[in-house]
Amino acid sequence: MGKENGFITFAGNANPELAKAICDYLDQPLGNAKVKRFSDGEVQIEIDDNVRAKDVFVVQPTCHPVNDNLVELLLLIDAFKRSSAKRITAVIPYFGYARQDKKVAPRVPISAKLVADLLTTAGANRIITMDLHAGQIQGFFNIPVDNLFAAPVLIDYMRQRFDEDLVIVSPDAGGVERARAFAKRLNAGLAIIDKRRSAPNQAKAMAVIGQVENKRAIILDDMVDTAGTLTEAAKSIMANGAREVHACCTHAVLSGPAMDRIEKSPIKTLVVTDTIPRKDSEKIVVLSISKLFGEAIIRSHNGDSVTSLFI
Repeated sequence: MGKENGFITFAGNANPELAKAICDYLDQPLGNAKVKRFSDGEVQIEIDDNVRAKDVFVVQPTCHPVNDNLVELLLLIDAFKRSSAKRITAVIPYFGYARQDKKVAPRVPISAKLVADLLTTAGANRIITMDLHAGQIQGFFNIPVDNLFAAPVLIDYMRQRFDEDLVIVSPDAGGVERARAFAKRLNAGLAIIDKRRSAPNQAKAMAVIGQVENKRAIILDDMVDTAGTLTEAAKSIMANGAREVHACCTHAVLSGPAMDRIEKSPIKTLVVTDTIPRKDSEKIVVLSISKLFGEAIIRSHNGDSVTSLFI
């Protein structure tokens, strides 16, 4: 498959390890593209493969440095459009700016909508992403969006690693639906943290709603950024009598004091995926979602159902 069958996969500099793993699953080499910088920091793009009338997939999570990686993605898309690619799919394992999906205060932007407009204007015909922070972001696009889920990979790991006396904990009210779905499939209990956030990236976990005493608790979230919410939740869970506490998320942003907080916290393991380049820590377990994205690329190219991956 791959180049011979009419599609080519390219990548920017955001997560080359994931891009290579996806191409290994696809059994094709990564497309040849130079993504460099001019001396003043401007991004310079040059595509070395012929993409005329081809189905092009470009893998680029918009993780740190967010703006650099976003501009790389936009310029790659523009380069493919001007090279007469038949269809351009932006494969964005981690969609940056997704947390800014609505006006939470006067005179603030809806940044996720702006990013959606930028990608569409650049020339993207389709988006493949994973575990959007807010599902309604799909509606910000006027092009098809496939929002994949890391759940099959994460649940399979949990089934192998954890057995009885398990409780899935949502770190806030917004994550209850996700936690309930995991708890149902794992035949586990469900608990919720009552969290009060005083400012961005600052959180104070208050009360634990649900039974965690003598249980093995797994805090489940879509992303971990500064880990303030996560570590406060872990302390509250242990204070309520849990036997041990673990954590699990799709996107390991882990910025600022996150790593130090996790190392000093009662969290035994943090299970993450490789949507974002990995951070080295004995507590962090990295699971690959390359096969999910590889299969989604194949199905998208062939016109098969992507939703059936999760049924």
